[in-house]
Amino acid sequence: MTATVDPGRWHARLAELAADYQVPGTSLAFLHDGEVHEFAAGVLNVAIGVPATTDSLFQIGSITKVWTATQIMLLAERGELTLDTPVSRVLPEFKVADAEVTETVTIRHLLSHTSGIDGDLFLDTGRGDDCIEKYVAACADLAQNHPLGATQSYCNSGFIIAGRVVERLTGKVWDAALREQIIEPLGLTHTWTLPEDVLRFRAAMGHMDGAPAPVWGLMRSCGPAGLVSARAADVVAFARAHFGADGGLLTRPQALWEPQVDIPNPHTVGRQWGIGWILDEWQGHRVISHGGNTIGQAAMLWAIPDTGTAVCVLANGGHTAAFQHALATELFGELLGLAVPPQLGPPAEPYETDVERYAGVYERASTHMELTARDGRLALHMEATGALAGVQPPLDFDLLAVDDTTFVGRPDGQPDWLSAVFYRLADGTPYIHLGVRATPKVA
Repeated sequence: MTATVDPGRWHARLAELAADYQVPGTSLAFLHDGEVHEFAAGVLNVAIGVPATTDSLFQIGSITKVWTATQIMLLAERGELTLDTPVSRVLPEFKVADAEVTETVTIRHLLSHTSGIDGDLFLDTGRGDDCIEKYVAACADLAQNHPLGATQSYCNSGFIIAGRVVERLTGKVWDAALREQIIEPLGLTHTWTLPEDVLRFRAAMGHMDGAPAPVWGLMRSCGPAGLVSARAADVVAFARAHFGADGGLLTRPQALWEPQVDIPNPHTVGRQWGIGWILDEWQGHRVISHGGNTIGQAAMLWAIPDTGTAVCVLANGGHTAAFQHALATELFGELLGLAVPPQLGPPAEPYETDVERYAGVYERASTHMELTARDGRLALHMEATGALAGVQPPLDFDLLAVDDTTFVGRPDGQPDWLSAVFYRLADGTPYIHLGVRATPKVA
């Protein structure tokens, strides 16, 4: 089932949804029946009041990771490497704290978030063209979040290392390689990585608690993990290139959709991770997607290859997760008659389970969590450490049991529920999987 698009309705509806979820400004583009439709609503910065337009650039955050994965696969199709090439073979100087991981971690591990390398090292190594090279050198002290290949845990560091692999094999800095491999071949005129280029366009400012964020963007060293800024239509064009139609980039884009690992908590972004892409299934249709969050900005890209449909929505603050879900539910229902899976919430009747077993301290680089058993539920205190400590405020909220291992919680003032899954690795080590990251229990 497909439906004809009513542009007037969607122009109004986008503005209504943005208002409902306190989103200052947003841009939406979707490919349907071979035609791209574009809409925008709100403002780019509440302090200035410049209207958001369809040509406005927003930070797409971690959707960038699919671009970096595509760069690697383009090099693989040229015979420069394979997914199972050890990183150390391309980067002999590469090192992490675990000597065995240093030697054996592969490109596949990096692109499927299974390396176990502690992934949230946000390190400013300067604005120079050597910033990614310096970042990779600084990974020498990174410990393992989990054993190599043992589970899935979101790893920004892994994609920055992958970006350095691109640099080594192309002989260009990552930004330049991205332009040569993807941006220029696809004719993307509104896709950039450096702020001095973004400044030439209408550019969104992130917002936190309704006010402009304290800084505009992340450090340049994070480029391959999340530094692309683009208009929504350019992101849709990138997704379209993965459908294998004329004008595509890869000979076999389906290689990126092959499942690599199950996501321990399937209630957040999807059921499995491929190469770069997140994988799910809605009513028998394969869904490939990725989201991105930067400092007060959020982006989401969904693509359903067998229908030729791709949707990108960009926002600069507000209750973005709930906004994205509401938009997707309405849009995919209208366009394709597809029901987007609902967000997991608390059960109708309280579920009784032993919460004491999960109490304790859970920790990884950049995040400290304390869980306290209280009145049959778990009280969670979570705070950022390291470079993001001053940007992300601590969170305190209760986790309610859905079953023996799955819990949900909702921070004060937020409309959407967060899910957490407790599980053990094959060696018995206890973990919590929250925010697509595996965090070990340390006390």
